[in-house]
Amino acid sequence: MVAQASPEELTERLRDAITRLNRRLRQERPLGDLTVTQLSALTSLRIGGALTPRELSEAERVQPPTMTKIVAKLEDRGLISRAPHPTDGRQVLLSLSPEGIAVLDRYQRVRDEWLADRLAGLAPDERDTVERAAQLLERLARE
Repeated sequence: MVAQASPEELTERLRDAITRLNRRLRQERPLGDLTVTQLSALTSLRIGGALTPRELSEAERVQPPTMTKIVAKLEDRGLISRAPHPTDGRQVLLSLSPEGIAVLDRYQRVRDEWLADRLAGLAPDERDTVERAAQLLERLARE
């Protein structure tokens, strides 16, 4: 019988495993000239919908001047669009363009294929364990 890890030991192992898996998934993105930061900003717009530049910088935890540069590059590539804010004429709302959605879809598909290939290599009982772990991690993330 395997000794149960303490909460502290489990915390460290889980954090390290999630970090490494996330890093590995990021490495599987299609080759291109989008940075991880630019992809993250696009993902925040997908999740959050239309956001002001300030809201996007807060979601990404970067300073507004940094986000201004990121937004300019994404806008130059046609991956995001600007629209007037409906209630504040001084603000704009940023949203994904159809091309931005297509880019995110392509990146997601490549990462999903890599992970699906790895999961397919697991034994059925291991996949069941991963499924249960995913449910628990989702619950932890919601709390």
